[in-house]
Amino acid sequence: MPRSKRKSESPIGNQRSIQPGQLWLDTSGKPIQAHAPGIIDVDDWFYWYGENKEFTTGATDTESWGIRFYRSKDLYNWDDLGALIPPDTADPTSPLSRKVFPERPHILFNPRTGKFVCWIKIRGGLATPQYRTVLVADRITGPWTMVRRELRPAGLAAGDFDLVADAATGKAYMYFEHEHKEVVAIELTDDWTGVTDRLTGHFPGGTPPNAREGIACFRRHGRLYLTSSQMTGYFPNPSQVAVADTFHGPFTDLGDLHPSDATRTSFNSQISQIFKHPRKKDLYIALADRWLPNIETDPRFATGELSQLVRSAIVKATAKPRQTMTQDERAVIGLAAALSKVNTSISRYVWLPIVFHNGRPVIEWRDEWRIEEFA
Repeated sequence: MPRSKRKSESPIGNQRSIQPGQLWLDTSGKPIQAHAPGIIDVDDWFYWYGENKEFTTGATDTESWGIRFYRSKDLYNWDDLGALIPPDTADPTSPLSRKVFPERPHILFNPRTGKFVCWIKIRGGLATPQYRTVLVADRITGPWTMVRRELRPAGLAAGDFDLVADAATGKAYMYFEHEHKEVVAIELTDDWTGVTDRLTGHFPGGTPPNAREGIACFRRHGRLYLTSSQMTGYFPNPSQVAVADTFHGPFTDLGDLHPSDATRTSFNSQISQIFKHPRKKDLYIALADRWLPNIETDPRFATGELSQLVRSAIVKATAKPRQTMTQDERAVIGLAAALSKVNTSISRYVWLPIVFHNGRPVIEWRDEWRIEEFA
């Protein structure tokens, strides 16, 4: 289970396995800080990028300090390359300012233009609808140039998202959560830096905690799989997976992606990307964050009781009119609904392989696993 102890300590730079939920150090001995992670394979190197939470202690107003990245040959040992896209410290209105909460970067390489394209979700302030910022670079290491400062796809406020490219057609698509109401699929422009008017809506009618966020997609055997978390703030919840035969659906819901998890928290994690290993036949790795590692000390966590309390509290808090909560529900609602003041600098990573049972993707817990186990 996710609270198990680390089996062995490897010397710095000599890691030989992935140990989900354990402290992961880079080759200089420092905790890796690339959250809401993504990986891109370039010239036989793996580049891991994500939000730098180094200063997000809950005691400051820093949500993330730019986009940081690391490089590895084996997915075990990672060299810190510093800021992939640094924060803008001069302009508090910039999409890259820590004050507007840049989150969840996703990078694709467009072979048609020869450019790397990075889309970033900008959460903004309470009075600002969420939007996208888009940057391009000739090399994965940059420099990166902003080409879209404030883009709202089809005029919509766009939350958590993922990007998918189709090598056969050269087209790319974005899937994003729209105002806790639905998931929108929209086709990108040919250079992948903008959006077209070709869009469809999916999974309508959800409300917190049952609305979908934490969107991640992958393709396998010509089918598109879309995974999503539910909406309980930083508190983890059961992930869902759906499948479609085309990029615009329709989608068929396949249920819980972590069916064996008694805690009902996706093994205390939230997925940001499903990475297909380019040199393995069928290895898809779910890259996830464990935002709140300390909640596992609560005796109600392992049984799923804590998860149920959080969900019940959110249902009552968002009901109209608001419903009366029990004492236990009131105690957990602050944690569950928190959007800031959480110490994510201590967050861990939960990377687990996806297995397929008659085509249905499932994530099972492993204390430790190796890339070499897969053909």
